[in-house]
Amino acid sequence: MRLSLKEAIEDECFVVDGAEDGEKGSFLACTNDYDLIILDNNLPKKSGPQVCADIRKQGKSVPILILSVEADPPKKVELLNMGADDYLTKPFSLDELMARIRALLRRPKLFEAEVLKVGDLTLDTKRHLVCRGKLEIYLTKKEFMLLEYLMKNQDAVVSRGGIMEHVWDINGDPFSNTIETHILSLRKKIAADNKKKFIHTVPGRGYKLSLKSS
Repeated sequence: MRLSLKEAIEDECFVVDGAEDGEKGSFLACTNDYDLIILDNNLPKKSGPQVCADIRKQGKSVPILILSVEADPPKKVELLNMGADDYLTKPFSLDELMARIRALLRRPKLFEAEVLKVGDLTLDTKRHLVCRGKLEIYLTKKEFMLLEYLMKNQDAVVSRGGIMEHVWDINGDPFSNTIETHILSLRKKIAADNKKKFIHTVPGRGYKLSLKSS
């Protein structure tokens, strides 16, 4: 289920790290900054409630969605009181899971607009649609995720490390030229027909998406 959920959520243009047991899950959750954690109640080596407690002890307020076969209301109350933000009983539909994920990400502290706009460049996160003016632009999944990250950080310099963390998962190779390749492709696509270039290289620091000239 872990692998199938990872694949399904990645198809919705999210970056997903997976952990096969509670110990690894706790380590990843406590040492990385995630937008959301999906936590199975019954895990080997360390249980879901223990992992949840570990995360909250670190002072992290990341939303936690618990998955469990137990539908008993007192159990749900117990987990919610331990720091979980939502609880989904197995079996569940993928549509319901995605709705819960988006609902948690819409909470005020983590609210993000569904449509991002920089100049005449727009990106619709829900419809997975990118347009420059009235022209629709086809992007691969990674190009879409990269552009989304740059647009959310408009006018700020983002490092290769930041891009690797937010657009690629923990298995990404930080020493490859994959980021440069995707940046080059993205530049060509969104600046086609001699349109103004938005993505700038900041030597020694990273990249910046801005209406201003580099």
